[in-house]
Amino acid sequence: MKFNKSLIIISVIIIASFIIGIYYYPQMPDRMASHWDAQGNVNGYMSRFWGLFFMPFLSLGLSFLLVLLPNIDLLKKNFETLRKSYHRFLVIFFLFLFYVYLLTILWNLGARFDITQLMTPAMGLLIYCSGALIEKAKRNWFIGIRTIWTLNSDSVWEKTHRIGGKLFKAAGVIALLGIFFPKYAITLIMVPILGAAIVSVIYSFVAYRKEQNAVRG
Repeated sequence: MKFNKSLIIISVIIIASFIIGIYYYPQMPDRMASHWDAQGNVNGYMSRFWGLFFMPFLSLGLSFLLVLLPNIDLLKKNFETLRKSYHRFLVIFFLFLFYVYLLTILWNLGARFDITQLMTPAMGLLIYCSGALIEKAKRNWFIGIRTIWTLNSDSVWEKTHRIGGKLFKAAGVIALLGIFFPKYAITLIMVPILGAAIVSVIYSFVAYRKEQNAVRG
């Protein structure tokens, strides 16, 4: 595993999370708000320790998983063409987790804001970047739209990911509308994502059937 700039940035983000948690520990309430509903109302709490350190530990665990798993992919050679883009995506992903962590701390320090509206642009960016990553992915067992049809055909994989990548990027743009319509923010995030996923799966099946029919002649 090559330790590049992206991995250094991820390490700094995680270390900063732990430092912030330690620094703010004495200032946090015994029960910290940790979850909000679609209307931005608190509907979940954690103890002070887990409220402050759940996200840093989660980020630490995910960093090992997401960085190491591609190295044991059976189609590792295909993944190599995506490695730089994948590491850049990981930076965005861990910045997203860090952003959520900071919002949680600010809320528990007494700041009040529409958390759904603040989360919307971050979600939109993450979804868009996911689409951009998917669009570039070659057949592998770790990243992308992995159906039995895409995994059995390079051609179907490429066609599906060209379409799927564009759909997820469009879903990210649509999600940004939640900034202006906070009442419908969750709907504007979830419906396009589900639509992009369903259409991509159906498309992979149709493309595979067409390919098999062409082979049979």
